[in-house]
Amino acid sequence: MYEKAVSDKMAVTELIIRILIGFFALYMLTRILGRKEISQMTFFNFVSAIAIGSIAANVVVNQSISIRNGVIALVGWSIITFVLDIFDVKFKSLRRVLTGNPVIVIKKGQIIKKSLLLSRLDLDTLTSMLRQQNVFSISEVDYAIFEKNGKLSVLLKEKNQFVTKKDMKISSLHPKLYPIPTDVISDGKVVKSNLKKLNLNEEWLNQQLQKQRITNIKDVIFAQIQTDGRLDTYLKNEKV
Repeated sequence: MYEKAVSDKMAVTELIIRILIGFFALYMLTRILGRKEISQMTFFNFVSAIAIGSIAANVVVNQSISIRNGVIALVGWSIITFVLDIFDVKFKSLRRVLTGNPVIVIKKGQIIKKSLLLSRLDLDTLTSMLRQQNVFSISEVDYAIFEKNGKLSVLLKEKNQFVTKKDMKISSLHPKLYPIPTDVISDGKVVKSNLKKLNLNEEWLNQQLQKQRITNIKDVIFAQIQTDGRLDTYLKNEKV
């Protein structure tokens, strides 16, 4: 009984070690491989992510695989993925083999059946992807391209395109001082790094708050500088 208890305890300890090693190895390798695995998932990236996840899972639960061999397998597969990603960036011919090419599925308003078959895309899926881009009629579409990451890019016919300020020769009412809206207060705390990026400081922020009759930054749940330099502040459930 004692030997069995010791054996069980060792098994649990080994499992915990495997879980920790598998988790940190997978986390580090994913960070090294970059965000492309998540944000721009191609067929190659998809297969690579599944393979790395499967290897990590086996390292954790399969005691017949040594921890050393499991880590070597994870690192080895990740190196192959990393190298192929570099080749994918440098060599256009290899890129076509690894990730494929975008496919035109609608051309000049006409559905290209051959392209749908090549992309393994049926009409129901195509119309669903169009609806996700607020296009409810194929007759409005000039071109539609099925991208390598499985997303659909749509160019509407000229008569169905949205009118822009440029088309109407309307200038912006507010000057654009900053490229995007930027958070400067979150949960009552100043986001100093964002202020620094905008070449602003806490003194400027306090002056803006005083103009809005706010004396304590902790009362502010959220504050954001808009592109025109305006400071929007939120007190609890109330916008100032």
